[in-house]
Amino acid sequence: MDTAGTQRARALELLKARHMLRLKDFVANGIGSETLARLVRDEEVVRPARGLYQLPDAAADARHTLAEASALVPKGIVCLTSALQFHELTLQMPSAVWMAIDRTAWRPKIDYPPIRFVRFTGTALTEGVERHCIEGVKVPITNPARSIVDCFRYRTKVGLDVAMEGLREGLRQRKTTSDELWTYAKRARIWSIMRSYVEATVADGA
Repeated sequence: MDTAGTQRARALELLKARHMLRLKDFVANGIGSETLARLVRDEEVVRPARGLYQLPDAAADARHTLAEASALVPKGIVCLTSALQFHELTLQMPSAVWMAIDRTAWRPKIDYPPIRFVRFTGTALTEGVERHCIEGVKVPITNPARSIVDCFRYRTKVGLDVAMEGLREGLRQRKTTSDELWTYAKRARIWSIMRSYVEATVADGA
């Protein structure tokens, strides 16, 4: 039996089914690093980042980038402008994927895709976090209300205009409510800052 050929075929089958995989995923399926190196050398597989593999014709859109980031940082949470973009609450195209990690976690060094990290603690790592399957990768993403509140909380990093856009669109598209915003804002202790913006947006009929 051609072991190398079998591993090669299996690797391609896995990538067609799951779109992108880490080295340890291949190893768990009995596929060695030598097989992957040959596939990359033959341009049948590409390595967009260290330890991450995908097929050459993989889509290069925003959702694909979120899947890449989550595959490399499985404990990270997509948040802030990147979460707003996923929920279609902003026209902003962030130059990097915003991800939250635990306050005490080691900060990964990743060249691609570009990732900007913020640190959450305690329940902030779990409350209002949804898990979406993108190209076979489970991607944790803050929900619309939580994403808007976080943008106000980190307004000096993402810009107040981004937070306001998310607020307007979230209410206009009915992807969140003022009650949901109040709940998350109270927990984050920024309702005193957000209140006037929320009330003005509701009054304007967003």
